[in-house]
Amino acid sequence: MVSTRIDIDALLERERAHLRRVTPHEAAQAVAREGALLVDIRYAALRERDGVIPGALVVERNELEWRMDPQCAHRAPETTDHDRLVIVVCNEGYASSLAARSLQALGLHRATDLIGGFQAWAAEDLPVSR
Repeated sequence: MVSTRIDIDALLERERAHLRRVTPHEAAQAVAREGALLVDIRYAALRERDGVIPGALVVERNELEWRMDPQCAHRAPETTDHDRLVIVVCNEGYASSLAARSLQALGLHRATDLIGGFQAWAAEDLPVSR
């Protein structure tokens, strides 16, 4: 059996082709207009250093699928159904793309991620709690 190997850049490109990624301002508008859920997957040290987006659900990456699956007994209360727009936020917008695709595989068909991650959000002077 011949295996096809790709590097991380090719993997990101392939997976991002299935996402409608959003800018920080688009994410803020989606939260305000339609109740989109921002999910911050950054680890604690980054949240402590840089702050958090007010109202974002913090779910560390290693728990994401269990906390976000509407059918899982361990889901977060904010995880209400498969139709909710979920916007995954990491530090710079790389890991969030792969995480969003994982959520899509669980049936969260509107899952996507934030272009540039938390750093882009903060650079746009959008709200951050420290």
